[in-house]
Amino acid sequence: MEDETVEVCLHVYDMTRGMAQLMSAAILGKQIDGIWHTGVVVYGREYFFGGQGITSCLPGETILGQPNQIHPLGVTQIPFAIFVDYVQGLADSTFRPDAYNLLRHNCNNFSNELAQFLCGNSIPQHILDLPTEVLSTPFGQSLQPLLDSLSASSSQGGIPVLPLDLDGGRRSVNRAPSPGAVALERAIEDARRDSLKLEERRNTILEKVEKLEKKKAKKQLQQERQSSSSSTSAPEKKMADASEANSAREGSEEENSKAPREPPIVFKDLIDVRKEYESLAECIAKVGQDDDHQSMAELKQYVIDDEGSWALGDNFLLFIAKWLNDDKPCNDRLRVQLLTVLASAALKDDVILILHQDRRDHVLMNYAHNIDRLPMSEQEALALFMCNLFENGSSSEWLLYISEWTAPHTTLPLSNIRVTTKVAVTALLSDNPLLQDRGSAIIYNLAIKEKMERTRDFAELMPRGALSKVFDDVATELAMAILQFFSAEHSEEHIFRCMKGLLRFAYIAHSEVPALIKMIGPDPTQFKGMSARIDELVEPLLDRLRSVRGMD
Repeated sequence: MEDETVEVCLHVYDMTRGMAQLMSAAILGKQIDGIWHTGVVVYGREYFFGGQGITSCLPGETILGQPNQIHPLGVTQIPFAIFVDYVQGLADSTFRPDAYNLLRHNCNNFSNELAQFLCGNSIPQHILDLPTEVLSTPFGQSLQPLLDSLSASSSQGGIPVLPLDLDGGRRSVNRAPSPGAVALERAIEDARRDSLKLEERRNTILEKVEKLEKKKAKKQLQQERQSSSSSTSAPEKKMADASEANSAREGSEEENSKAPREPPIVFKDLIDVRKEYESLAECIAKVGQDDDHQSMAELKQYVIDDEGSWALGDNFLLFIAKWLNDDKPCNDRLRVQLLTVLASAALKDDVILILHQDRRDHVLMNYAHNIDRLPMSEQEALALFMCNLFENGSSSEWLLYISEWTAPHTTLPLSNIRVTTKVAVTALLSDNPLLQDRGSAIIYNLAIKEKMERTRDFAELMPRGALSKVFDDVATELAMAILQFFSAEHSEEHIFRCMKGLLRFAYIAHSEVPALIKMIGPDPTQFKGMSARIDELVEPLLDRLRSVRGMD
């Protein structure tokens, strides 16, 4: 069996789970698709290198879950016994646990070494070049001391992995493992599988909640229509349905708003909705068709006549998708006017009914995900729309949904909270003052949102602290953007908004954000004296830095 040809492949994992692709252009100044971890799969096992040395497990059962990519490397005819001896030699020499370095001697270097030994091929060069590519940027250079410190401590108290089992039990050894070690290994494997199953179950539950809401809404509408008399007009039926939905929502919001809530930063007085609508209508009149004119009439009823979301037909989201995805330069003004009118609609308490209709196709969020590719005028209008969605609790909660979908034409997993984070960071780090203003507003709104009680959508399904879990994946990215923003001079208002966010994210992200503040700076004390309200934020932030081990 050892003389048979054996396939060799490379498992590639993005340790940021898509966040690098979302945030790298704004933070590093260049696009990076992922922070890659790799393992070599051969002889029915996956072999990789980390802070605890060379480790193996069943393919695809690392703590990172299933690989993002699988690259065939070739085949090998090297006998298994020779392979095990070779890897054991590496484990005792160049790939000892204390030799691990996150930047210069990591899992990818080991994978490349193993691939060349087994089949004479290298792993993809862009994976090997990633540390150099990151460190070539000014921001990457500022991170190097932090990365070095993380690398030095990676073998102490890291994420538990399986004990070294290079041959997966294929050959006998001089000393059998103790029953306690075997039990521990099984317990770790079981815990890892349970964690993956729990995450899958949570996502499944959230999807079921979304479907249930849609079914309830349809059922309620059918009951209203059946109970209505034949003389009742269609608009009256829609108004009755919307009125009942609004009453139910208001009652729920009243129950969930007993605690005082800090007001979000929105831009109510910035939009002359009648003027903006007329400009949009002028654009549509030149290029639109009959169904577009019908949607415009419905939009007028909603935003000008204030007749409620019942006025919007079933094809209204198709109208939005058609024009937001029409990237002809001649229609740039049309898209800006449409986004501005939607920014006015975002202030309405029933806008959530429109947002819920978009849960399947994700028209709005797929468009927002590409903010860094949009013309500046569209970026401004999009950021305005996102800011104003924080006006009401239900629409602001929609911005934080963690249910994932796949972005068009990619395998990148997206969620509302990830897209909201990308819009916030892109706007904040822009050179455009108007975008910076709206980006800082989104940062502030996210900070005060995190302090609220659990969302209604998740109240019965997720444990307490679940909303903080929503921010776990993005708090570090938001904090990094704030620290980069602080490297230049800004107004007291913008410093206050971002300091509010930095304080909140420092408490969410355990030690990661305090470590970034310590290593990258600037020192929060440099903002003392700007205003009394900033001083009130600096002191607890300093307390947080002192409370984290190793920050003194």
